[in-house]
Amino acid sequence: MKPLAYPNVGTVLDRTTRLLKQYYLRAFKEEGVDISTEQWVLLDRLHTEGNASQTDLANGTFKDAPTVSRIIDKLAKKKLVERQRFPNDRRRYLVAITPAGRAIHARIMPHVRELRKQTWAGLTEEDYHRLQDLLRHIRCNFEEE
Repeated sequence: MKPLAYPNVGTVLDRTTRLLKQYYLRAFKEEGVDISTEQWVLLDRLHTEGNASQTDLANGTFKDAPTVSRIIDKLAKKKLVERQRFPNDRRRYLVAITPAGRAIHARIMPHVRELRKQTWAGLTEEDYHRLQDLLRHIRCNFEEE
């Protein structure tokens, strides 16, 4: 297989991710919201999809269980989410967004929408799907641990 013309695609992905995180963090700070992008991802997922187990949150966000647990701890300390025991399994928790979490979500969602618009400016729906397909393909080239 012939090597790619620019073999440091990882560097480009990393730089792009860091830049996007900086813009999101700046928008959160401008709203007076002390939340990380990782915390936002979980909060948004809970807001959009409803209560979830920690395992489901880990699987849905491509994060490992200890990382998700740590993020949930931080969100719980801020009273943005709460853990509830599963009715039939006291070893598992269901994570739910709180009214305060919903209020924070509503407060920063307009900024998130604007950042998403800026991110995709000049790109088509087809570009978006193609990027998703390419990234999925790259992920599939490696075994999940």
